[in-house]
Amino acid sequence: MTEQKATNVVWQDGDVTRADRFNRLGQKGVTLWFTGLSGSGKSTIAIAVEKALHKLGKLSYRLDGDNIRLGINKNLGFSAEDRTENIRRIGEISKLYCDTGIIALNSFISPYRADRDEVRQLHRDGGYNFIEVHVDCALACAEGRDPKGLYKKARAGEIKNFTGIDDPYEAPLNPEITLHTDEMTLEEEVDIILNYLQEQRFLILYR
Repeated sequence: MTEQKATNVVWQDGDVTRADRFNRLGQKGVTLWFTGLSGSGKSTIAIAVEKALHKLGKLSYRLDGDNIRLGINKNLGFSAEDRTENIRRIGEISKLYCDTGIIALNSFISPYRADRDEVRQLHRDGGYNFIEVHVDCALACAEGRDPKGLYKKARAGEIKNFTGIDDPYEAPLNPEITLHTDEMTLEEEVDIILNYLQEQRFLILYR
């Protein structure tokens, strides 16, 4: 866990509670954490789920790996240490979304199991909901898609520390949801996620 450096700081509660916010939105805050190789389909699925939730009148927001690195995490690279800090920051942002009642859709390779477990623990400690979605895709299939041409560059030695090539990917051991994107359609994947959210009562009025 990251060390608390600032001293003489105390959490300030307000008069509007988490339950108040959930009631206002008619849904429960939850983080869906899509993890998998580059090209596995994480962002594609998150975009489709966001659209489906919008049609249902539910508020969600996507946090995407590249988008975050163009903003709040623009000072981080792809070393193991920077990857860990990248995921830690996203975990803290996700907690804020959960507290608001928003459904956070997070698409990050997040290759290290320990980093994802730390984000899960951050949520658990705060009483927030965390759903790990393993976007499982064979390396050969993900590399065959290569939508950004990154695998080609990594194979040519133009990109270092690339997950699946010269950096490891540690698959989740017990994810809440596993999507085999080299075997399933996007519609099937979205249905699985929506059904899970409905079964776990995240999409109903919070009362």
